[in-house]
Amino acid sequence: MTDTRTLDRLARAALWLSHWTIHHANHVRPRADGEVKVGGHQASSASMAQIMTALYFHALRPEDRVAVKPHASPVFHAIQALAGNMPREKLERFRGLGGAQSYPSRTKDVDDVDFSTGSVGLGVAATLFASLVQDYLHAKDALRPDWPMGRMVALVGDAELDEGNVYEALQEGWKHDLRNCWWIVDYNRQSLDGVVHEGLWERIEAIFRAFGWRVARLRHGKLQEAAFAEPGGERLREWIEACPNQLYSALTWQGGKAWRARLTEELGDQGDVSALLDRRSDAELAALMANLGGHCMATLCDAFDEAAEDDRPTVFLAYTIKGWGTPLAGHKDNHAGLMNPAQFAEWQREMDVERGAEWDIPADLAAAAKRAPFFARGPRRLEDGAAAVPAIPAPADREISTQAAFGKILDAVAKQGGPLADRIVTMSPDVTVSTNLGPWVNRRGLFDRRERPDTFRDERVPSTQKWAFGPEGQHLELGIAEMNLFLALGAAGLSHSLFGRRLIPVGTLYDPFVARGLDALNYACYGDARFLFAGTPSGVSLAPEGGAHQSIASPLIGMSQDGLAAFEPAFADELAIVMGWAFDYLQREGRADEGDWARDAEGGSVYLRLSTRPLEQPGPRGQDFERGVIDGAYWLRPPSPRTGVVIAYQGAIADQAIAAAGRLGDWTGDVAVLAVTSADRLNAGWTASEESHVARLLADVPGHAALVTVIDGHPATLAWLGGVHGHRVRSLGVEHFGQTGTVADLHRHFGIDADGIVRAAKRTMGTRRARSA
Repeated sequence: MTDTRTLDRLARAALWLSHWTIHHANHVRPRADGEVKVGGHQASSASMAQIMTALYFHALRPEDRVAVKPHASPVFHAIQALAGNMPREKLERFRGLGGAQSYPSRTKDVDDVDFSTGSVGLGVAATLFASLVQDYLHAKDALRPDWPMGRMVALVGDAELDEGNVYEALQEGWKHDLRNCWWIVDYNRQSLDGVVHEGLWERIEAIFRAFGWRVARLRHGKLQEAAFAEPGGERLREWIEACPNQLYSALTWQGGKAWRARLTEELGDQGDVSALLDRRSDAELAALMANLGGHCMATLCDAFDEAAEDDRPTVFLAYTIKGWGTPLAGHKDNHAGLMNPAQFAEWQREMDVERGAEWDIPADLAAAAKRAPFFARGPRRLEDGAAAVPAIPAPADREISTQAAFGKILDAVAKQGGPLADRIVTMSPDVTVSTNLGPWVNRRGLFDRRERPDTFRDERVPSTQKWAFGPEGQHLELGIAEMNLFLALGAAGLSHSLFGRRLIPVGTLYDPFVARGLDALNYACYGDARFLFAGTPSGVSLAPEGGAHQSIASPLIGMSQDGLAAFEPAFADELAIVMGWAFDYLQREGRADEGDWARDAEGGSVYLRLSTRPLEQPGPRGQDFERGVIDGAYWLRPPSPRTGVVIAYQGAIADQAIAAAGRLGDWTGDVAVLAVTSADRLNAGWTASEESHVARLLADVPGHAALVTVIDGHPATLAWLGGVHGHRVRSLGVEHFGQTGTVADLHRHFGIDADGIVRAAKRTMGTRRARSA
């Protein structure tokens, strides 16, 4: 669509409908008891109205994918409503239960959201990694033939550029020769607490140019450019470009008279300049000064058309006014501000919208919106079938750690080949070898769009690693930033929806540093991305390296993170079962039953907490072993009516729990041992139903028995087990930063070795006997 008059009308309609939606939620819709304010960011969304209109109704094509800045959500929903993709009843319930979401959500909004946004900066970087995933699929000729390569577009608030993850992503994009990525910065120069620093635009431009991006500065609209061509116009340009951000905002809010007074005072009686000002009324002068590049439809369309001629990554620095076109424009307090009823009524008259017709969309505009190329093809969510999961055998080693077993299992999958192996893409933040991904990489290679030889091999330097890069490779080597790992996993985990080709992303990182990427992990799960990652080594396994490399809270992260099933197997056969299940779980697209808190039908992502501690592997397993591993626990040694103590453990502390059970048997009779493979799924089942797996497991434990739980992690992970049937429980684990030493030293220090478990059991049993007496 190239008719700028129609585009201007669409922008005006989007501005109106977005602001009416917010006003309706705050001042018209009945307010819940105790609800003070619904909110909706009128000013922050207003500055995006023309930018988004030029994008959605002119520049974009169906194959393009967009991450909308969180505070522009109302304009996004309004644009979708104009195109017929957002029903009125959803807008009427904006920010209410079942209504249009505060920030665009892939899973909770009914309109066409490509990337969820909300936590600032993450949706921006997600587009970069989505572009890399698109290149990965294109290099393998795996994209759908009926969907050409698209651009990954982010609408960026200028304050989002304070987020460090944006710059971590920029560096990763540079390494991987990023293309087909646009970031459009809404440079309104105002944030929640103030106005951005002077000269920030120069730093922004310098950073992007340093990483090879094209920078398109959209500072002036066509009205301003025409004025600059008049006699005296160059002096006006110089004044505008030198004007401090705070002053420009303040004068915008004050209006035409204030502009005239300040320009006359500071430029003086310049003859030509005075004539330029005198030729315009106060209203026309205010319109001229507000005609920045980000509010000029012709300027925006020209810039997008020019950039569309190649695939170079481009950042558009679009100068805008926060609150443009409303009574809030330029005011210091407009970020969370709302037009009051009187202001809104006056603005409604200015917008020429009749009372009672607030939700109406003119038929010609609705038709024009639907004709736009981006919307003409209909739904843009793609699908792809699931890859069959072959049998996943466990390594046959008599003694092995779960981290080593993980590497061997992936190597076996790579060697076997087939659809599953071909869809796996692995990635790691500079710890590929130390997390046992090396064998997979040696078989499947590293990805690059261009062939890059293994120089060490060519120079005949002996090495166990084969580091050749090429389009056939299936490992994406990342820098050390864990945020980038989870953003890349999230982008690859949406490939079936974005690009019509399902990938099985597998990542590894050091378990203590899951917390470094937690915001991006949460973001990926919120967007329903599907991936598997292994955090390793768990607990205090890196004992000689000290507390900063030892994980405490990660089991609780696994339990609390929605959309993520967390496991911590102790033995290789357990891990093989979990990985086979996980490869299927990642690909599920069903609907959960009301009580299915574990979401087995819907599927999700999977977290494996693994260890470098080799353990002697157990012998043959019982009948319900496999089901128990997936549901979260099984009896390694079942209870009896004589059982006095149950030791419940999770992870590589298994050998200490088993040793303690053997020593306690002589003191207290039968000792049962519960092997917990997933406190997350075990707890989820208990939360969902009284007839849960854990309730059935513990039903046979005598009421007088004591539970001792132990994990190389935070003890709260298993402490809740006592609440299932009211058993007395003592929970052992790690609650403080570790220190250097051997693993045995630290297990003893924290009381999670066999001696510590025995002591805890005796104290707990002694307490029970004393109370019974």
